[in-house]
Amino acid sequence: MSTQALSKLGERMPSVFDDFFKPWNEWFDNGNFLRRKMNVPAVNITEQKDGYQVSLAVPGMKKDDFKIAVDGNMLTISSEKEESSEDEKFTRKEYSYSSFSRSFTLPEEISKDKIDAKYEDGVLKISLPRREEVKKPAAKQIAVK
Repeated sequence: MSTQALSKLGERMPSVFDDFFKPWNEWFDNGNFLRRKMNVPAVNITEQKDGYQVSLAVPGMKKDDFKIAVDGNMLTISSEKEESSEDEKFTRKEYSYSSFSRSFTLPEEISKDKIDAKYEDGVLKISLPRREEVKKPAAKQIAVK
C-alpha cells in the first residue's frame, strides 16, 4: 500500500486519541490559545406590510442573554454565555463559553424607536416597523366605467 493511500485512510478513520488530545489541539491550533467557541445563529428576514421581521434560531438561551442595540442605521444582536457547574467531582471538564454577534444595516424607512423583540420557543424575533409616512398604501382598485 502506498504512502498516499495510507494518508487518505488516516483522513477517513479518526484516531483513537483524537478525543483525548482534543483540548490541547484546540488550544494550540493556529496559534490561538484558549480561543472562544463562536457560533453564528441562522437568520431569516421577512418583509411584511408594516415592516420587517428578523428571526434568529437560538435554542437554549434565555431572554436576558441577548443584547440588542441600534447605533445609527446598524442593528446589532449579540450574546455571551458561560455555563458553569457547581459539581467539583469531575475528572475532565471542558469549559463551555459561547458567543455570537450579528449586525444588519437598517433601511431608512425603519422607525428605530419602535423596534420590538420577543424570545419564545428558541427563536428570537425582532420586529422592525416602518415609519408611518413611508408605509405603502393599500392598492386601490379602479372600476372601469
